[in-house]
Amino acid sequence: MNTDDRLENYAGAFDGHLPPGAKPALLVIDVVTAYLEPGSPLYDPAFAAALTVIERLVAAARAARIAVVFTNVAYGKGGIDGGWFYRKVPSLKCFEAGSPLGRFPASLQPREGEILVTKQYASAFFGTSLASTLRAGGIDSVLVTGFSTSGCVRASALDALQHGFIPHVVAPACGDRHAAVQDANLFDLQAKYAEVIDEAQALALIGLDR
Repeated sequence: MNTDDRLENYAGAFDGHLPPGAKPALLVIDVVTAYLEPGSPLYDPAFAAALTVIERLVAAARAARIAVVFTNVAYGKGGIDGGWFYRKVPSLKCFEAGSPLGRFPASLQPREGEILVTKQYASAFFGTSLASTLRAGGIDSVLVTGFSTSGCVRASALDALQHGFIPHVVAPACGDRHAAVQDANLFDLQAKYAEVIDEAQALALIGLDR
């Protein structure tokens, strides 16, 4: 089924749109070395292109003084706190405590005063205080970026919606291991759970109320 077929098939059932929020936050989901370093089981060249877009969006968000939220994944020795997720996905061993693959890249480090959410599962909201933190800051919407689109980005966007935040997924700022997987997940997010936007639209939202 090509893109036109999908749009025709979904028309009238899954073609609604969400408004922009008044006070957004930028979510940077799991942009860590494991996805960017050759030799890592999670590495793919596709992630590097997304990183450059994320860097620009983070710079813009900082300049506009909107909240920037970084997430990472960390497990105790042997994945003791990873449950069945850790057992299902062998590459999560990259995120055991002390692994250099779990570190943020030198070009994209959280700054003092920015929010850092450490999680054990796919969603940035599951088992964390992120929703309460955002609400306390008066935030009503999130720009979602990071790795990977079919995994933690998708789960975080869905949970953002379910927690009452308007999710805007920035397509070029998200990466996955295969173009078809990337495309399918972005299509489905747009159809059902989020607004999928480009970099220019994201920059406009960052500056929307400035």
